[in-house]
This record gives sequence, C-alpha cells and structure tokens, in this order.
Amino acid sequence: MHVAFAASECVPFSKTGGLGDVVGSVPPAVAHLGHKVTVFLPHYRATKLDNPRKVISSITVPFDDCYRFCSVLDGGKRAGVQFYFIDYPPYFDRDGLYGTALGDYHDNAERFALFCRAVLEAAKFLGAPDIFHCHDWQTALIPILLKTVYEEDPAFANTPSVFTIHNLGYQGIFPPEILPLLMLPWDLFTLSKLEFYGKVNFLKGAITLSDFVTTVSRKYSQEIQTSEYGFGLEGVLRARGSTLAGIVNGVDYDEWNPESDEHIAARYSAEDLRGKAECKRDLLQAFGLAQDTQSPVVGMVSRFVAQKGFDLIQQVGDRLAREDMVLLVLGSGEKDYETMFRKLNKQYPQKIAAKVAYDNALAHKIEAGSDMFLMPSHYEPCGMNQIFSLRYGTVPIVRAVGGLDDTVEPVDPRTMKGTGFKFKEYSGEALLETVRAALATYRNQNVWQTLMRNGMAQNYSWPNSAREYVKVYERARQGKAAVSV
Repeated sequence: MHVAFAASECVPFSKTGGLGDVVGSVPPAVAHLGHKVTVFLPHYRATKLDNPRKVISSITVPFDDCYRFCSVLDGGKRAGVQFYFIDYPPYFDRDGLYGTALGDYHDNAERFALFCRAVLEAAKFLGAPDIFHCHDWQTALIPILLKTVYEEDPAFANTPSVFTIHNLGYQGIFPPEILPLLMLPWDLFTLSKLEFYGKVNFLKGAITLSDFVTTVSRKYSQEIQTSEYGFGLEGVLRARGSTLAGIVNGVDYDEWNPESDEHIAARYSAEDLRGKAECKRDLLQAFGLAQDTQSPVVGMVSRFVAQKGFDLIQQVGDRLAREDMVLLVLGSGEKDYETMFRKLNKQYPQKIAAKVAYDNALAHKIEAGSDMFLMPSHYEPCGMNQIFSLRYGTVPIVRAVGGLDDTVEPVDPRTMKGTGFKFKEYSGEALLETVRAALATYRNQNVWQTLMRNGMAQNYSWPNSAREYVKVYERARQGKAAVSV
C-alpha cells in the first residue's frame, strides 16, 4: 500500500507542538510494516534541507485574483520514508509557521489552500497514492477537494482519505468570501459541509468529507462527540461515529529512555533505580534549589495555556506550597501564568520554581529527576508527557480526560496495581486532594517503587499505533467508510 501523508509540520524539519512529533514518527513506523510512504510538507524558512533538488519546477494553483506558481523539492529518504516539500517563498519563507506573537497570519487560508492543491497535483506527477492521510485543519482541503474539484480526476478515482484531528480546538475558520478566492464551489457553503455559524470551517469540511476520521486517543474520540468537548462540532462527529476511531499516540523510546538518555545525570532502569536519586539532585541544582532529595519533587512541562489546567494551579498554588513537596515547572505561553509562577517563586523560593522557556534537555531532566508529574488538563487529546513519565518511573498525577485517562491506570493500594493518580472534577480542590493522596503513598517507598516499576513496564511504542492506522487505511480502501456528497 502507498500511503501519502500531508501535514503542516514534522520533526526534524519543523515543529510547534505534538503534531510535528506525531508526523515525524507515524510514517517511519508505517514504512517499517512494509508499506510505501510519502510525506508532503511546506518548505518553511526554518526547514533545513541538504542540497534539495526540484522534482517539479512549477505547479499552477488557481486563485480568483491570480495564479500562484510553486515548485516541489525532493527532501530525500529517511527511515524508509520519502519526503517532498512544497516551495512557495511568498507564503512559507517567514519567521513563524502559522503566525507571530501578534497572532495568526492573515492569509493562512490561502497559504494552506495552496499547499493542499500542490500536494494533489504533485501526487499526480510523482505517483498517486492508495490513500491520503491528512492532519489537522491545515490539510483539511485535501479530503474536501478529493470529493469536489478532483472528484472526476482519474488519478484519484479510487483514492480515499483519512483525516486525523490532533486538537479540535483549532479548526481553520474563515469568512465565506474565502471560497471564491480559493476557487471552491459555493455549494460547499451548506450546513452539511463547511458552513459553521455563517463562516467557513475547514476542519468541519474534512470531518464531513473524508472517508475515515481518527483522533489521537480512544477517550478523546468519545469526548469530542459531547457538547463539553466538541467545540460546536459534536453533532458532526456523532454522525461519523461508525467511521471515527481513537488511536493513542506512541512515543520514541530511543529518545525517551532512562537507560540511554544523554540529557540526564545518571542512567537507571526498572531493575536498578539508584540513578534516579542522582537525577533528582541534578534537577534541583538546575533550578537553583537546595539539593535535599527527601521531599518529593513534582514536575510539569507544558505550554502555559488554560487548556493545560493552569487555572487550577492558580486556585491552590498557596496550599500546594505548604505541602511536603517541591513543584518545578518548565514552559511558556500566556503572560498571566508566567506571572503567576514568578509570584509563587518569590513567595516560596524553595518550594515552587519555574523556568519560562523551551528547553528540551531540561524537559528530559524533569522527567528523570521528578518523583511525580502533574497534568491537570481541562482537555487533552492525547498527551505525551504522561507516557514519558511512565517510562522514567515518574508517577503521573492527571485529570481523567482524553489520552490521560487512556494511558494512566489509577493506583489500587490493596492490589499494588496501577500506574498513577487521577481526578475527574475540574477544580483546584480535586487537584489538591489527588496530589495529597500521591504524597501520602510516596511515604511508603516499597509501595511507591512498585508503582514506578508498573509504569516503566508500559509499552506505548509507535509500531503498536502504526498497526492500528494500517487497519484504518484498509477499512477506508475497502469502501466501508465511503462518504457521498
């Protein structure tokens, strides 16, 4: 089977978040299963390629005002995956992928519409795939175009599309006049297709017109069909219930492994945990704190946004500081939360510390050196840090939503089963009560080390997820999920 991935970011070429990690990992895992895999990406200013050559010198993309002409660069093969880059400097030779600190680029609809059309035209020249796998709203026009403008194109007569939602909160919503500009038919502007409260919603169109929809965890696939987490699209997603699946993201255990991690002070394993104490001392030193390893350390690595539950920290920060624990936080984002952590650090300099930054090496140190890892998210499509934490013997404390609920098994002190602590109610009190339960369990180190080893025995590797995606591809190809327009 030939699978063509289309995405707006992918490590090691471009990244703003988890999407880039996933698109960097799934294609090689699918290729390892014996399939032919191609990945199409935009060629950004930050994209570094070694001596790229043009495989297509010019693709014409029609717009209502004028034509755009882009080219396709050969990014070479990595791990059995062929990479191609859509090159159009006026749209992609910019500092940011989607915008600046002031907000999104005003022409994002045009930028990613050009990308989607160019992917389809390039695929006709380079070899039409058996299936397109598209990711998030930036590639939503591919399944839309396949069912409309390209419906009669013989190159794609039997080519279905799978569309993965990484975060339903980002939908690609634009004014209706974007349709004629992008040379899209007005009959798409209906309640059953792209119309969304008087605007055009790219994500809604892809959900409606793709052959199969996936999300990045089983629980999240259920949650987004409810009003609480559906962001206005819950009805559309419920209508796709039979062709909607949740597949938990995997992790790269070559990078996230305490037995080989180059970023941490000492290596350790489930059989020999002694190195974790040295990692804890090193972590405390990195934050400028006293290197007393008796008190448990609770780590956090996250974007500072409301989605991640920082308003709950705001509610109970003072009381957390009075517990026998140290809270160490790494991240950046909304200024209010950055200010909150600075104030808490000033009030409790030996109990709460934060570094406002993106620092991959320090993120590894936090996973290895912390005793617990806190993720009180309001919603969480999948989450990766709780899975990293399990491998590092760092017991997760999470809110039971999305992928957090799927990947963390609640502790049962009687049976010594479980891998972490969970709470359901979205409140500071529930968070505080659960942290206290974890701290109480920590005092019995025999029990605690059992929990650590339980987590370290979990396996969320990419081959498992890749096999699930291949099953979805096969279902889509069999026509079981065909959607008629």
